[in-house]
Amino acid sequence: QVQLVESGGGLVQPGDSLRLSCAASGFTFSTFAMSWVRQTPGKERELVAAILSHGSTTTYADSVKGRFTISRDNAKNTLYLQMNSLKPEDTAVYYCKTFVGTSGGSWGQGTQVTVSS
Repeated sequence: QVQLVESGGGLVQPGDSLRLSCAASGFTFSTFAMSWVRQTPGKERELVAAILSHGSTTTYADSVKGRFTISRDNAKNTLYLQMNSLKPEDTAVYYCKTFVGTSGGSWGQGTQVTVSS
């Protein structure tokens, strides 16, 4: 069965960096587009970044462009999100999921990112 396990979240200060990882199993990871989606209570889910199966095509939310980088290692079945220059408004639960978009597909359990001074 499909399993996605996120890690790397935590409490950081504004301006700090974090790298999220998502370990995938139970499906042919290298053939799937993948996304990072974040959710804050009371707000709609936001598609943070997405990457196609081959890794050379990516897309980002305007709110994170220039600060976040999505990547993948198909040999390790792992998806990454490098987050630099973090802001308090980046505070959310971050999920990795299959396919591009904020609905459908398979989801991980999420990892909390809190940016606060």
